[in-house]
Amino acid sequence: MNARLYDGPIIDAHHHVWEPKRNDYPWLSGDLLVPHRYGDYSAIKRDYLPDDLRRDAEGVNIVATVYVEAEWSPADPIGETTYVHGIADACGLPNAMVAQAWLDRDDVAEVLAGQAAFPLVRSVRHKPVGANSPAEVAEGRRTTMSDERWRAGYALLAPNGLHFDLQTPWWNLAEAAELARDFPDTTLIVNHAGVPGDRARATLDGWAAGMAALARRPNVAVKISGLCIAGRPWTVEDNAEVVTTILKLFGPERTMFGSNFPVDGMLASYREIFDGFREIAAPWSAADQRAMFHDAAARIYRPRPAALDASGIAKAS
Repeated sequence: MNARLYDGPIIDAHHHVWEPKRNDYPWLSGDLLVPHRYGDYSAIKRDYLPDDLRRDAEGVNIVATVYVEAEWSPADPIGETTYVHGIADACGLPNAMVAQAWLDRDDVAEVLAGQAAFPLVRSVRHKPVGANSPAEVAEGRRTTMSDERWRAGYALLAPNGLHFDLQTPWWNLAEAAELARDFPDTTLIVNHAGVPGDRARATLDGWAAGMAALARRPNVAVKISGLCIAGRPWTVEDNAEVVTTILKLFGPERTMFGSNFPVDGMLASYREIFDGFREIAAPWSAADQRAMFHDAAARIYRPRPAALDASGIAKAS
């Protein structure tokens, strides 16, 4: 153990870019506000592009980023991928992408093949629906992760060379572990640290049990991202147990850093989140810290290097 703050290269494994007036994101349109775990998100209903991310992350040694689908109109999942590739070519990031796909739709085979053909696409995301509380899980309610039609779509991921990014509340993590068990050839990447909720003791205990079940599956990795709590700043005190538990369960080699910007920017600055994670991770070795800040994401998402001009500034490729 060395208690040294990491100062090496960073891959931000979870962020978004968008232009709500140019493209169709139903949740970002007009005056509409859908339920969100951070509350009123009006402040992020604006353009957010790579230069905005660079300004927010000024001073952080980001060498690559991973874009995650942003609930673009489900009528046109390939449209988002085309848009993001244009942004990447013009701006030098993102360098890999988690695309949209609806695993229980009739066109899933066509969409997955189409997404896999894009040079930046490494994974897809389709948020499961179903059990909406721990009480519903206790009563036996399942999510679409157990639906035969949804799982038939999931079975097409590995043949297309695609991972799966999972975002679901903590009470569904045991079901997700079953999914990972049943499809061992598909890498499942847990988003937002498994959404550990309000940090009450009972919540953290339930979350940790679900994460432990997932950690037993070697095809599962996790992104430490999206850890804000509505109405509160990002603090080491709120998040140390979550981060430390993940690192102990999964090891640094299956753990990645993600900013979840601009969404988490509603409650904390990029540096507050990044520096808080660095502080919590400081007791780990230099090699372990490099794994969690860079190497795991490099291995799992295989980001495309940005094209640089003579000054070292990313340019269109």
